[in-house]
Amino acid sequence: MQKLQRRPAPCRTLSSPVADVVFYSVDINSRCLDSVLYRVVPAGKDFFHILEIPSGRIKGFRRGHNQACALARELEAMMYRPVD
Repeated sequence: MQKLQRRPAPCRTLSSPVADVVFYSVDINSRCLDSVLYRVVPAGKDFFHILEIPSGRIKGFRRGHNQACALARELEAMMYRPVD
């Protein structure tokens, strides 16, 4: 596993238009509360899959975009619900 880099690493390619931009390594174990966990993707005529972004797995499907979005919101709400 790659070591977590605490200091920024400069871009080394001179041909890149972003040569002066610094990049930070991303800690994939930390959870960012405003990141999207689920994405609704078309899967056929009026069918949609709910894709879990971190794992790339399909977590459900619905007929109709509104129903698929509702399921995605419900799944995200379950992730942030406090444990009793």
